[in-house]
Amino acid sequence: MDTYLITGGAGFIGSHLCDELLTAGNKVIVLDDLSTGTLANISSHLQNPHFQFHNDTILNYPLMEKLVQQADYIFHLASVVGVQRVIDSPVNTIEIGARGMNIMLALADSMKKTVLFTSTSEVYGKSIHLPFSEEDDMTFGATHIGRWSYACSKALDEFHALAYHRERQMKIVVVRLFNTAGPRQTGK
Repeated sequence: MDTYLITGGAGFIGSHLCDELLTAGNKVIVLDDLSTGTLANISSHLQNPHFQFHNDTILNYPLMEKLVQQADYIFHLASVVGVQRVIDSPVNTIEIGARGMNIMLALADSMKKTVLFTSTSEVYGKSIHLPFSEEDDMTFGATHIGRWSYACSKALDEFHALAYHRERQMKIVVVRLFNTAGPRQTGK
């Protein structure tokens, strides 16, 4: 039985991942600050002895250290979600993105854990080349426009993840999500 840590696990995608991993017979640890995720998304698992929920932030280093140590694998989904939330709080967007990723990568690397990191199609920026390619240059909007804080922090997270892979042979997968939609998604 493997143990999976899911940051952002009470959110739309993370909660479905919990369902699948628990159904497959694994243990699941969720860390979520419930800024956009909800307890309702994971309520069916709260009494499951193979499930742990921590209502906290990825910026809580001592807790993250404990949770990463318990995990065999990590799904890093924690992020500020929603255009309005990003515009209203670029500091939080950058800190959760960049500082959160820094904490996650440093701990996962020191404990030799495998990480799947969810990035975003926003890292393609203002590209007009279709189809998008990972080989294309990035063009973002002006730094005083708050919405670009999300795209830039996710791009920095990708650079950071790939640097750990190249320099330290860390096992990491970067996934760029495009306009995901489905059950449990909210307007938030």
